[in-house]
Amino acid sequence: MQRVALVTGGSRGIGRGIAIALDQAGYKVAANYRSNEEAAASLAAETGVATYAWDVADYDACQKGVEQVAADLGPVEVLVNNAGISPDKFMHKMAPDVWRKVIDTNLNAAFNMTHQVIKPMRDAGFGRVINVASLSAFAPNYGETAYGAAKGAMVSFTKALAKESATKGVTVNAIAPGYIDTDMIRVAPQEFLDDLVENHILVGRLGRVEDVARCVLFLAADDADFITGATIDVNGGQVMR
Repeated sequence: MQRVALVTGGSRGIGRGIAIALDQAGYKVAANYRSNEEAAASLAAETGVATYAWDVADYDACQKGVEQVAADLGPVEVLVNNAGISPDKFMHKMAPDVWRKVIDTNLNAAFNMTHQVIKPMRDAGFGRVINVASLSAFAPNYGETAYGAAKGAMVSFTKALAKESATKGVTVNAIAPGYIDTDMIRVAPQEFLDDLVENHILVGRLGRVEDVARCVLFLAADDADFITGATIDVNGGQVMR
């Protein structure tokens, strides 16, 4: 049986890697994106993955989007809450609307999306919710007050929802990536990246999107039914908890 998986922020970076891995593993995949039509079209052309545009920070848009995915592919059985932004700013320089945008996109979106699928998953007796958090949930960097707060809350969201749904066949887990080699990271100064690799990431390289995607495949599998409320660190040994 082909299960239906929905990945938010699925047209670029980590989300794209997750969508491709799920597709290659035999899932029917829907990749959500907000506005980058070019990236979405490229993903669809290369893989055949269905792409859907809506803003995950908008509850009503999430409701309509999930309904459309269900009509096209079937009920969502695996939800990957991956969409996120990181406009790093020191708190004393941060405008209130930037704070709200970070919290809306990185945290409230997890509620907006999960709220659409959690009851159908419970009723069906199967579901996987996988939240892409961050190393910053536990060790935020300078300028990550909003981002770290949102990702830390996402980890608590994961644990609480896992408790609520464990007896209904629904597992809820998080993945906390470190520095993954994507466009978001490549805007950092090269000397900063070199220092990371040489002095902080024990395995001696940046992460790859495939490193995160493999964890998603593991947690999404039917056989992962005894793992819930967990957060898997994917950071090359940079932070150990």
